[in-house]
Amino acid sequence: MNPLQLDQLRTLVAVVDLGSFEAAAAHLHITQSAVSQRIRALEESAGRILVRRDRPVTATESGETVLRTARQMLHLEESLAGELDDLGSGQGPVVLAVACNSDSLSTWFLDAMTGVHDGGRVVFDIRREDESLSSELLRRGEVMAAVTSQSRPVQGCRALPLGSMRYLACASPGFVARHLRKGTTTAALGRAPIVDFDRSDGHQNHHYRRLARREPTGPRHFIPSSHDHVRAIVAGLGWGLIPEQLATPWLVSGEIVEVSPDRPLDVPLFWQHWKLQSPDLDALTAAVLDTARTELRI
Repeated sequence: MNPLQLDQLRTLVAVVDLGSFEAAAAHLHITQSAVSQRIRALEESAGRILVRRDRPVTATESGETVLRTARQMLHLEESLAGELDDLGSGQGPVVLAVACNSDSLSTWFLDAMTGVHDGGRVVFDIRREDESLSSELLRRGEVMAAVTSQSRPVQGCRALPLGSMRYLACASPGFVARHLRKGTTTAALGRAPIVDFDRSDGHQNHHYRRLARREPTGPRHFIPSSHDHVRAIVAGLGWGLIPEQLATPWLVSGEIVEVSPDRPLDVPLFWQHWKLQSPDLDALTAAVLDTARTELRI
């Protein structure tokens, strides 16, 4: 393969991210013909087709490999520009693209981000994704790091244990009186309404399978916001698993109660990041590990 050209790699990233040659041309302030020429030259250099010319444009399997390398090289360029900016070069901030699940964002991850912000040198592009799916964004090269439940490192990445996020099965007292008035038996809990975060949220199913060795059959609500998910449970729409940090104030006030207090759900989390010598990514990794040590269960 011929040496990689940064302008070609930048064009590949723009085409895939924006979904078309036309949008990439507008973003890069070049002609659509120039975009086509750069992609064609990169494909000839790689000896592979890198993008599917559909709408939207997507990367092939080979394209995803090159795309990941492209993002890494562009990040190093950006990081260098950021370091030079400290010396007065006038370059812009470094962008850190990270995948993180909603519950971590709502409880502890923002503290780690704040510790790295450093007066505007770094800006964050956070992709909210379920912890069981975020490693896929790493594999495709869309993010450089992720909070994930997957312990096996994605190719080209390092996986570090963070600790476990504890979830408590909770419901409002009114909900318990209506649906669990004969006691919080597994049979009654399985028939009662459930509040899921979204269709990727398996916490409620996993918790109930541990209790009853089968799936719950109750009707489901889907509330794709961590705080609103909690509010829906407080309002009595159904029972659900709530992160311990978010549940504690409501438990103290008595507005919710635990429906299986002796069976919390602990979800191990890992920090996966590119194997890349980047001062900014290293700083974020250090901040994430430090924050997780105080906020998650070891």
